[in-house]
Amino acid sequence: MKAKHPFIALALAAVLAAGASMPAHAQRIAQAHYKKALVVGAHPDDPETIAGGTMLVLKGQGCEVVSVYLTGGEAGIAGKSHDEAAAIRHKESEDACRVMGIRHIFMDQVDGDTEVNRERYAQMKAVIEREKPDVVFTHWPIDAHRDHRATSLLVYDAWRQLDHSFDLYYAEAMSGLQSQNFIPTDYVNIDSVVAKKHEACMCHVSQGMPDIINGWHGVMEKFRGIEFHCKAAEAFSKQLWPENGMSDR
Repeated sequence: MKAKHPFIALALAAVLAAGASMPAHAQRIAQAHYKKALVVGAHPDDPETIAGGTMLVLKGQGCEVVSVYLTGGEAGIAGKSHDEAAAIRHKESEDACRVMGIRHIFMDQVDGDTEVNRERYAQMKAVIEREKPDVVFTHWPIDAHRDHRATSLLVYDAWRQLDHSFDLYYAEAMSGLQSQNFIPTDYVNIDSVVAKKHEACMCHVSQGMPDIINGWHGVMEKFRGIEFHCKAAEAFSKQLWPENGMSDR
């Protein structure tokens, strides 16, 4: 592990700023006894990489877990048409979800051309309202990838429009390169499921997943594990209720 890795530099700065203490609520996700969880990612592979371990932990506790893909990953394979790439990435997602033993949903936005407007807000709200989760995980909103930012905004709006009927947590993706300024509030120990998480991630063959795991998410899991006093962890930031009660409906 190189000391100059951008994620390590970012995370060490956060640790120094926050101090060494671990807040009491840091492990509330695993203790919440959720019945249904959605993990909403911008692209095929996003839910698995940003929260795959947590998905498996919750599933092991009897929680129903659903992976939601905003786009089909149409722009994600060099040299392939949108239709060809989407077909490949749909199959990879099906394989990954089969490994994890979970259900998945594909929405109909387009990779690299995601929209945030009234229609798309209503669409995301409808998906979440139909599924009736008690917890949703999605992308941290400050992210270099505009599809990640769009996904986060759509889910946040649904959380508001549905009167905060589910807990909302943000997850990090390739922190330092994509997610920026991410400070965790909550952690999940994934020691017992990290191998299965990586097996599911590796189903996304078209994405060069060994480099993503070895160069980014594997490093992040180890560092968050150090923070949470285990070998591997995933970190999240919980969305708090607005204090002023304002509504944009």
